[in-house]
Amino acid sequence: MIPIKTASAWRGTADCRRCSIRESVLFADLKEEDFALIHAPIDDLAFDAGATLVQAGEPVKGVMTLRSGMVKLVRVASDGRARIVRVLRPGDVIGLEALAAATYESDVVALTPVGVCRIPTSVIQRLNQETPRLHHQLMQKWHRSLREADDWLAELNFGSARHRVAQLVLKMRSESDPSLTTLFSRDDMGSMLDLKLETVSRAVNDFVRQGWLQPLDRLGRSYRVLDAAALAAIE
Repeated sequence: MIPIKTASAWRGTADCRRCSIRESVLFADLKEEDFALIHAPIDDLAFDAGATLVQAGEPVKGVMTLRSGMVKLVRVASDGRARIVRVLRPGDVIGLEALAAATYESDVVALTPVGVCRIPTSVIQRLNQETPRLHHQLMQKWHRSLREADDWLAELNFGSARHRVAQLVLKMRSESDPSLTTLFSRDDMGSMLDLKLETVSRAVNDFVRQGWLQPLDRLGRSYRVLDAAALAAIE
């Protein structure tokens, strides 16, 4: 199984039948009889912000479903720079490459405190073979992952600096309340958008001055989106 890093806490064996967000995670469609096929433990883990959940190149041992918080997927580019290639949020699956690869493809680092369920590869393989319900969920998650990767490339890596920052602001809006958005350190945002820290800061500050964003904390992480149309219109 994936070794537990020092910045994480094991909180016990996950109770998948009673999971509070089960409808959005990998086992959403499983029936009672499907749970009888699970013989390896599924661990409930917590990680602090900044903790590394998975390192690129580690042997694949399983996947993690993200129950709370956000993580970044980091890869080292050919020029040696670390680039954030995507952000995962609750309901997403960490390590989908476990279905087809021998090693993890990206570093996975917690952007906020996160809670995950760690599912051994043996559980995934057995359920995938013996119940079509998990296979359907895996395909759905895989499709969502590919779509997000395409969207990330198309929306956040082209256009002016202000356009890219605006698209990130819109992309990180809460699914339950689109008027709220969560950003990250300006270093992280620069890595996501291939921009300098100062450029990102100027853009965010300009959006606030224009009345399009309202800061909700002193760290510059939480904002209220006051004019999504204006942000979307930036070229």
